[in-house]
Parts: sequence; C-alpha cells; structure tokens
Amino acid sequence: MTALDRIPRGARGVAILGIVVGLVGLELALPPLQVQAAAVPVVLGLAAAACAIWALTREERKLGIWALLVAVVATAFAIWVQGKSDTSTSLVVNSGLFAATLVYATPLAYGALGGIFCERAGVVNIGLEGMMLTGAFFGIWGTVWSGHWAIGLVVAMLAGALVALVHAVFSIHLRADQIVTGTAINFLAVGVTGYAFIDIYGSNGTPPSIDSVPSITLPGIESIPGIGGVFGSLNLMIWVVFVLLVVTHLLLFRTPIGLRIRSVGEHPRAADTVGIPVYRIRYACVMLSGVLAALGGAYLSVGFVGSFGQNMTVGRGFIALAAVIFGKWRPYGAFGACLLFGFASGLADRLQSVAGVSPNLLATLPYVLTLIALVGLVGRSRPPAADGQPYVKG
Repeated sequence: MTALDRIPRGARGVAILGIVVGLVGLELALPPLQVQAAAVPVVLGLAAAACAIWALTREERKLGIWALLVAVVATAFAIWVQGKSDTSTSLVVNSGLFAATLVYATPLAYGALGGIFCERAGVVNIGLEGMMLTGAFFGIWGTVWSGHWAIGLVVAMLAGALVALVHAVFSIHLRADQIVTGTAINFLAVGVTGYAFIDIYGSNGTPPSIDSVPSITLPGIESIPGIGGVFGSLNLMIWVVFVLLVVTHLLLFRTPIGLRIRSVGEHPRAADTVGIPVYRIRYACVMLSGVLAALGGAYLSVGFVGSFGQNMTVGRGFIALAAVIFGKWRPYGAFGACLLFGFASGLADRLQSVAGVSPNLLATLPYVLTLIALVGLVGRSRPPAADGQPYVKG
C-alpha cells in the first residue's frame, strides 16, 4: 500500500478537507499573518461548511458534524479578530491558552479514566460528579489536617473509594438501578461535603494558605518558544495523568487483566463460566473509578484552586462521563475529548477580558460543546454489551 492509498477519499476525505479549510481560515486571521479582510475567513468558512454538508448528506456524520462545527466556530472567531490589534488577539491565542487547556482538562481526564474502568467492567457510573466532589473536599481536609498535600491526596482517594464502594454494593450485589444509585451518590456528596465544610470551617472557609501540589519545571524546555509556555512548568498531577493515560491503555488492551475486565463488561456469563470472578472484578473497577475521580476533584482543590467551595466541581463529573462516551470507552479518545472541553474553558476565560461578552454566557461554552459532541455521537458509540446490566450468578 502506497502513501497515496492511505489518503481518505469520498465523503470522509471531503469532511477532513472541510476541517482543514476552516482551520486555515482561522490561521490566516491570527498573528503573524492576521489578514485584515473579513471576506477571506467568510469565503473559507462557507467552503468548509459546504464540505461538511456534502459529507453529512453522504452518511459521513461524525466527521461531517466536526467539519461543520469547525467551520462555524473558526469563522466566527476569525471575523471577531478582524480589526483587533496584535496585542488583544495575543491575549486570547497564546501559549497560555494551551497551558490552560491542560489545566482544565486534567480533572476531567482523571474522572474519564475512572469512568472507563467502571464501564468497561459493566457498571454505569453516573456518580463521577459526586466522587469528584468528595475528593475535592477530603483532599483539602486531609491537607489542612496533616500539613502536607500528599496526605491530602491519600485521604481523597480513600474517601473516593468509600463512596464508590457504596455505589458498588447497591449496583452489583443489591442489583439496584445504576442510574438511580449514581444520582443518589451525587446528591449524597453535595449534602455531606456541604455540611462538613460549614461544620468544620464555618463562614471563614478553608485556611488561606495550604500546602499545594507543586509544579514540575523541566530544565531547557521552559526557554523554548511556544513549547516552553505550555510544558515548561506543569503541575505534578498533570504529568501523573499523562502516565495514567498510557498505563490505562496498556492495562486494558495489552494485558490479561485488561482482557478479564473487558470480558466482564461484554459477556459476564461467559467470563464466569471460564472462572473469571465477575463480582470481584466489578467491585475492584468501581472502587478504582472512585479513586481516580476523587483524584480529579483533589486536583481542583489542592492542586489548582488551593481552597474548597461548595459544589466546586460544577458538573465536571458529567463532562468526564460525556468524554468517556465521546472517546468510545477508550483512554486516548476520552483524553482528546477532555482536551477539547478544556480548550473551550480556557478560551472562555480569555474571551471574558477582551470580547465584551457576558462572563455567564461564555461560561456555558464547555457545556454547549458537550451537548454538540454528544448529539453527534448519539446512536454511534457502542458501550460494552453488559454495561448497566446487573449480573446474577447462576
């Protein structure tokens, strides 16, 4: 097979062409090119939209929707920067934006990896939001109590595992509806953390200065233009999530343990027949899900903000669950979705200072993007066959 044979053709190739054309229109409007002619991004945006619509009419829905999304967003942003100075444009599009993308994507990635383990084993985990919130509170509490961020992370993981154990008992052994159980976990976490926060810290809130997770500076990289601003100095938990991403992929798809987990999620009866302990694996995966989700919440409180506020996860657990679906229950795909949502959050932050748009409106950008992404995948992402189905040992 030659290199030419690998080039996508037909509707798929046209959709990819639309994505490229839309991005080219955006690049022309940004520094250093910054073409000051609104007709250029408009024409390229219309061409990209035409490619997207053509692909959609040929049943290439996934890439067609992406091409249409890129065409609309890239063209709108390219038109907005027309007439803007280099300074104001650079305030939005710079290395800080991509660093912020990683910052915002990290808690989602922890939650998404936890959701992958849980759902690959056949248990739906709507309770990711509650587990993240639990980890956020107990991470702060453990850090304040011990005076060290590492102890805070351990306490957060234990709290997340305990909450996940509750979900596991009801979902696996009591065979309760997993959606209802996960929703109850979310409400339980809001109530418990809210009450404990007021009872322990009162109206003054958490202490103003706590030991936080340090950032890791890579010698030599920090001075490289562009790259240094993104990867030169990152929080330790961001590097950890990179490692966990690779480990999760290798564990699930390259080891006998991963094969057992996936078999339990696809056909638990067959797995049980050959001696695989279905209940034990499901319990382990649900609790591991709670540990990872709690780490995502602890990153918010101990690694990023440095304090705790009631309901501070504000739906990130649900976005993490959407990333699992978006990534088709695979680690790299889910992480790509987390980066997309993180980019939307970082972009919304920067637009608030230069766009003159209501901050409340811009804050909805990641959630709108989540809805668009899920609408494009409805009926096209196939979960593990036994996902959400309680197993009754025969």
